[in-house]
Amino acid sequence: MTLLESEEHKALRSAVAALGTRHGRNPDRAALWTEAGKLGYLGVNLPEEYGGGGGGIAELSIVLEELGAAGCPLLMMIVSPAICGTVIARFGTEEQKRAWLPGLADGTRTMAFGITEPDAGSNSHRITTTARRDPDTGDWLLTGRKVFVSGVDLADATLIVGRTEDARKGTLKPCLFIVPRDTPGFERRQLDMELSAVEKQFELTLDDVRLPADALVGDEDAGLLQLFAGLNPERVMTAAFAIGMGRHALAQAVTYARDRTVWDTPIGAHQAIAHPLAQAHIDLELARLMMQKAAHLYDAGDDMAAGEAANMAKYAAGEACVKAVDQAVHTLGGNGLTREFGLAKLITASRVARIAPVSREMILNYVSHQTLGLPKSY
Repeated sequence: MTLLESEEHKALRSAVAALGTRHGRNPDRAALWTEAGKLGYLGVNLPEEYGGGGGGIAELSIVLEELGAAGCPLLMMIVSPAICGTVIARFGTEEQKRAWLPGLADGTRTMAFGITEPDAGSNSHRITTTARRDPDTGDWLLTGRKVFVSGVDLADATLIVGRTEDARKGTLKPCLFIVPRDTPGFERRQLDMELSAVEKQFELTLDDVRLPADALVGDEDAGLLQLFAGLNPERVMTAAFAIGMGRHALAQAVTYARDRTVWDTPIGAHQAIAHPLAQAHIDLELARLMMQKAAHLYDAGDDMAAGEAANMAKYAAGEACVKAVDQAVHTLGGNGLTREFGLAKLITASRVARIAPVSREMILNYVSHQTLGLPKSY
C-alpha cells in the first residue's frame, strides 16, 4: 500500500468530481444514478466479466466520497454494489452472478440489504428471522422482521440476513437470501424519519415468504464469513459517505469565511474562525487515510485486518464529519440554518455516520477487546 494515490485513482476522483459538480446539490437522484451507472462508476468494484470495472472497494469509495463532496451522495451505493454486489460476487452461484451483477454494475438494477431487527441491532447474534425448508419442494420459507432498511422502494430485491430454523440458538450462522420486491408475504412499511433524504427507511415483515432453493446466496453453513464480506465494505463506504459530506460542508464554510467581511476584514482571517476549520480539514484527511488502508486490506483479501481498519475508519470519519458540519454551520451563523446553503439538513444527516451501520460505542468495544486485548464488557 502506498500513501500516495495512483494516477488512475486521481483520474477517477477528478472525473467523478466533475460529474457531481454537473449535477450539483439536490440533484435528480434517478438521473444521477443512471449517468453514474452508464459511466461505469456504480460497478467499478465488480468483476469485469459481469460488466463491472474490475476494481475494488478502494475505487468505489472514491466515487462515493467525491459525489458527497459535491453535495450529491448516492446512499444506495453503500448497499447495492458495495454490500450486495460484493457478497454475490464472492459467494453467489454462477446463475446469481449473471442475473444480478451486470444490472448492479450499470445501475439498471438495485438491491437493498436487511439485517437490523427490532431486538437485534448491534447484537446481530439475536437475529430471529428464520428460514426453514419445505420438505416437499425444497423451497425456503422465511419469517421475521427487519427495520431501518434503506431504499426498499427503489430496489428490485432485498438481500435478507436470517438464520436456519435449527440454528436459532447458539452461535450465529447467518444465511443470506435474495428476496424479490413483489414476493408474496414480503411487506414493507415506511418509517417516519426526521432525516431528510431521498432514500427512505422501511420496516419489513416476512410472513412465510416462499423462495426457491436457489435464492440462498452461498452456503448455509458458511457462517460469519459471508456476512462480513458485506459488512466490512459497508463500514468503508460509510466512511467515504461521511468524509464526502464533511468535505462538502467544510468547502462551503471556507468559501464563506473568505468572502464574508466584517469591519473590512474577511472573517477567515480570525483564528477563532480559521483554526477550527483547519482542525476539521486535518480530521477529515486522517479519516481518509484510515479508510484507504481499510479498503486496501479488504481488496487484498485480508478480511481480519480489514475488519479492524474498517471499524476504525468508520469511527474516525463519523467523528470528523459531525465536527466539520457543526463548525461549518457555526461559521455561517444564521446563514448556516437557511435553505440557501443547505447545511442545516446535514446536522441530522451527519449523525447517521456515528450511528450506522454500527455505533461508535460498539466500535470502541471492538477495538478495546479485539485490538487491545482488554476484558470483554458485553
